Amino acid sequence: MAKYLLLKHYRGAPAAQNCVPMDQWTPEEVTAHIRFMQEFAARLEGTGEFVDAQALAPEGTFVRYDGEGRPPVTDGPFAETKDLIAGWMVIDVDSHERAVELAAELSAAPGAGGKPIHESIELRPFLAAPPTVTE
Repeated sequence: MAKYLLLKHYRGAPAAQNCVPMDQWTPEEVTAHIRFMQEFAARLEGTGEFVDAQALAPEGTFVRYDGEGRPPVTDGPFAETKDLIAGWMVIDVDSHERAVELAAELSAAPGAGGKPIHESIELRPFLAAPPTVTE
């Protein structure tokens, strides 16, 4: 089994086909989307492929250590990840092909008008071991 991270982006990925921002959806459309996500996760729990899923709040703060005796730096000249990542799901599957299959299915979650979003899901494998350094 190999673990993969499925990332849902607010922006930064190729545009979805049904690209209406969620804050413009009706309450029924939001409910249908959340129900799809819950049912998708429940099905993967049943097959043993589900590890975790979380939606992220839009607010957040970057924090960086800035040296001994100096206060931490918050926010700054960084990519605004809080504006980019909407949430994630971690799966544990038998193959890369299965991970691609599940990411494609997740891409079809309903959005505005009940139509599939067809959003791009970023698929990233977990490292099985730390990278090795060769000299």
